Amino acid sequence: MAMASRLPLQLLLVIVGVSIAAALETARFLGVNYGRLGDDLPPPHRALELARSAGAAAVRFYDSNATFLSPAAASGLVFVPGVPNELIPSLAASHRAADDWVATTLLPFRRNRRLRYLFVGNEVLSDPTTKSRWFQLVPAMANLERALRRHGMRRVKVTTTLGMDALDGQNVFPPSAGVFRPDIADAVVRPLLAFLERTDSYLFVDAYTYFTWSANHTIVPLHYALLEPPPPPGYQYHDPGTGLSYTNLLDHMLDAVVAAMCRAGHCGVRLALAETGWPNAGDLDQFGANVRNAATYNRNMARHLASGAGTPRRPGMRMPAFVFALFNEDLKTGPGTERHWGLFHPNGSAVYEVDLTGRRPPASYPPLPPATNDVPYPGKLWCVVRTDDDRGGAVNETAVREQMEEACADEAALCAPVRAGGECYLPNTVAAHASYVFSAHWNKFSKVYSGWCYFAGLAVETTADPSHGSCKFPSVTPS
Repeated sequence: MAMASRLPLQLLLVIVGVSIAAALETARFLGVNYGRLGDDLPPPHRALELARSAGAAAVRFYDSNATFLSPAAASGLVFVPGVPNELIPSLAASHRAADDWVATTLLPFRRNRRLRYLFVGNEVLSDPTTKSRWFQLVPAMANLERALRRHGMRRVKVTTTLGMDALDGQNVFPPSAGVFRPDIADAVVRPLLAFLERTDSYLFVDAYTYFTWSANHTIVPLHYALLEPPPPPGYQYHDPGTGLSYTNLLDHMLDAVVAAMCRAGHCGVRLALAETGWPNAGDLDQFGANVRNAATYNRNMARHLASGAGTPRRPGMRMPAFVFALFNEDLKTGPGTERHWGLFHPNGSAVYEVDLTGRRPPASYPPLPPATNDVPYPGKLWCVVRTDDDRGGAVNETAVREQMEEACADEAALCAPVRAGGECYLPNTVAAHASYVFSAHWNKFSKVYSGWCYFAGLAVETTADPSHGSCKFPSVTPS
């Protein structure tokens, strides 16, 4: 009788467990990328609370540090660990290395059904300086997938991320023209897609409408990039290759990746978003980067993904997706936008309100500040030494000199004017010489390889012409 009385409860627990597992298996969510390149970021438990307060259902890491994975595993959020790019060669070379990594890093979470994905590397195919890793990516993924199966973790899907630069020329016009770069299409992407198809995993892509819009702002309307309804008389992009019409740039970009996958012979691979978002601030030449546009994009994107509408090429497609990023990260290098993608400031205050569930009515949000930089800056810009750093300390002249010497090594002729006898030699100070060199270097290389006015955080853009006497500083004109 005792056994008989327990059976219904046991059966109920089994049914509930299966239902939860099935729900997690088919869940489509909007999560957030949890980068940690910032000073004074909140502790993990507080960061996870902030993610939940924004409506995030998942959190993705760029590594597998147990200090962060363990609280994430207990948070109720789907949590996604990552394999750093530098580990790919060893994991590709050895089954044992992959097995040991899984046993050490992921096995403690084996019974946690909110561990759904393992990201192997981040935009590996975007870095030409580590080209050997391109060809080690799929072997590393295969070894890790095998190790997960060996440890009874079959539900964890192994994947990786591709930037939009995986498309030849980053071309998305029209979407049906999407094709992978010839240097990776056959050698890397086809085997990658075959692996993802065989293991029923997703191809995760980083799709930023901000970059595509800003590079094509003369032909792409801002509202199209922000997923905003078009003003009268309306706007749609018509793809002559498929006859499909597009109402927003995110669908447009995703379908370009779908077209590329189809050309590679793997039209059925599922697609998902590893990173998307909009910068809330940036440098003077980074027009459109402001709080109003960032909030507008992420709110609209959340509603769009929650609707389950899919894309014109894949209607009804529901996908996992992650917003970039949880925090503004002040230690990131590069242009100003790199440090301004967060939903939150490092002190935990919101940059703007957003509901990543996509359920909050637009009218319920408080007013946003006006956008003042939605068009390119109309004048000239110069790049000079930052006179006071953000923390109120003195500029490190040794570091400034090192950056100046590196710039001179790129092109010695740029530095001739600050040598003895040159028109910019006086005043003979490190700051004066470096300011000229920084401006000259930015002028020379900004269009060649998207050079930035950054120089290890020691430089800043200015609208005030620093030229003096016969010393004329080269400038940059945004476009």
